[in-house]
Amino acid sequence: VGSPRCLPPLWSLMSTHDSRSPASVHVAGIGNALVDVLAAAPESLIVELGLAKGSMGLVDADRSAAIYDHMGPGTEISGGSVANSMVGVASFGGRSHYLGKVRQDQLGEVFVHDIRANGVGFTTSLATDGPATGSCLILVTPDAQRTMNTHLGAAVHFGPDDVDPAVVTDTEVLFLEGYLFDPPAAQEAFKVAARLARDAGRKVAVTLSDPFCVERHRAAFVDLVDHHVDVVVANRDELCSLYETDDINEAHRIVADRCPMAVVTHGPDGSFVLTGDQTVRVAAEPVANVVDTTGAGDQYAAGFFYGLATGLDLETCGRLGSIAAAEVISHLGARPQVSLAELAAPALAGRNQG
Repeated sequence: VGSPRCLPPLWSLMSTHDSRSPASVHVAGIGNALVDVLAAAPESLIVELGLAKGSMGLVDADRSAAIYDHMGPGTEISGGSVANSMVGVASFGGRSHYLGKVRQDQLGEVFVHDIRANGVGFTTSLATDGPATGSCLILVTPDAQRTMNTHLGAAVHFGPDDVDPAVVTDTEVLFLEGYLFDPPAAQEAFKVAARLARDAGRKVAVTLSDPFCVERHRAAFVDLVDHHVDVVVANRDELCSLYETDDINEAHRIVADRCPMAVVTHGPDGSFVLTGDQTVRVAAEPVANVVDTTGAGDQYAAGFFYGLATGLDLETCGRLGSIAAAEVISHLGARPQVSLAELAAPALAGRNQG
């Protein structure tokens, strides 16, 4: 694909609003706002609770409360896929903001404090009634297996009224989380936010999040990609699911014809950035010891969109995504443990950023 210096930056490829003013925020995200509760657990507790070790599953409020009551001392942090990405953007030194629904309760207060403490803006009004703040209860057994039990709670009640026009029109890239796409109100909120952002000359991106999300709402996702966003982010399984093909090359061809830009991750084989007239292949960063792949896609998106928002060429954007993904899979947890800005400094040396 040639030298990164020969590749044009995002805005020369995609800009349709040459007179737009610079945004105050690099990347803003909308997604399922959850509190991750992580605690060490003996194998016997997994058996006692009747859980499938290493699994990820949805639970109702009563089941969530029962599991929580059996958990030992743990760590509570703001979570959710795109929330993790916004923390990653902040770790790169970028300005990020998050929109998501939490309840005015104990876990809601934890979410708001934690995400702000990580340098991410958060101004969504807290719900005063309805379901409790969503949570993901994560039991970590001595063999480092993570058994996850997610109660979506208030998160899925994000609707059009929760879209803050002042935020979505003042961000270079608006990033939408596919996991939030189940409820009709959230689908409408995505379209409202996308329309506001694009009318203001901003770019809109969506992550497909999971093949099962795509299978449940394939027609709605195809419409979103075709008509409401500028960038789609997916791994190879998600993209193949979207277009109902087992041939990833065919999926690449279709998405390149239907969306201005697609970013497709291929795990250890790196990633591809596809536009109407070019394909940029980005190698994965080497990792000495893969510990936990949770959050790899979230942090790849953080690096990629931080690069796009600051006007870097496409190969460098992908390189930043790979650097962030490599950092997060080298330890437990979906958030970076070291400064991504410091890790990325060699890749950014000599490059101008907005």
